[in-house]
Amino acid sequence: MDLLDSMKVYVLAVEKGSLSAAATACGISATMAGNHLRTLEKRLGMQLLSRTTRRQHLTPFGEDYYQRCKEILRLVAETDEQAQKLQLAPAGKLRVTAPVSFGTEALMPALSDYLERYPQVSVDLVLSDRVLDLLEEGFEAAIRIGPVPDSALIARPLAPYRLMICASPAYLARRGTPARPDELSQHECLAFSPSAAAHWRLADQEHICRVPVSGRLQVNQGQALRVAALQGMGIVLQPAILLEGDVRAGRLVQLFPNHQLATRPMSILYLPDRYRSLKLRSFVDFVVERFKH
Repeated sequence: MDLLDSMKVYVLAVEKGSLSAAATACGISATMAGNHLRTLEKRLGMQLLSRTTRRQHLTPFGEDYYQRCKEILRLVAETDEQAQKLQLAPAGKLRVTAPVSFGTEALMPALSDYLERYPQVSVDLVLSDRVLDLLEEGFEAAIRIGPVPDSALIARPLAPYRLMICASPAYLARRGTPARPDELSQHECLAFSPSAAAHWRLADQEHICRVPVSGRLQVNQGQALRVAALQGMGIVLQPAILLEGDVRAGRLVQLFPNHQLATRPMSILYLPDRYRSLKLRSFVDFVVERFKH
């Protein structure tokens, strides 16, 4: 017989005053209720109820066992209820990786809304400009900038990553403001390392040009390049989300606003077998909705 079922019969027998009343409450026969009680007593090697033709009495051990059974059944019921809730609402820890600039400037503010919407989910966000392996490093989702490699990962497209070219007013006052993209080759251009590009690509309504650029400073972090530009150290090409606040405040000046810079595709990626997880599904759908393609 199932141990929990026997405990339920025993608790009801104590609370209702008889095995027959417990049998009625459980929808079983009085004989079956008696079998449950005998199974418990045999398992424990102790008598739980002292029965006469008129009434039943709890033995001292039976009183203690009754309290323990009530606690066990309460914990089981609470656990079942919690499991049902987890099946209906996203819950648990979600491990995500994203590029540093996008994660800091765009994803982090959005996470406030996500966590408020799903209070049972916690997020472990790792910001890195390295391409991290989801499976080997234990991530459930990754936001990537650039073409999606042909792999086993599922990719959902997000809005393209826009770039801006900016410089500080002090730099432009000292070195002059380039009027045409090809004049960038005469300026200090701040480079993102280790993948510093030898050319910056711009386009207007008629032409596409690849401008050779060079400079004496290379930095491996976008926020540091922004600070270098604010200090007048050169012209910077970085994501719009990193620079547009400085442009609005007048700390930086956008160059070539009528030219279109090559945008970079951006996606959220995840392993296909993980998408059954409600927490992952909720996060992917939230990111796609917030950063629409």
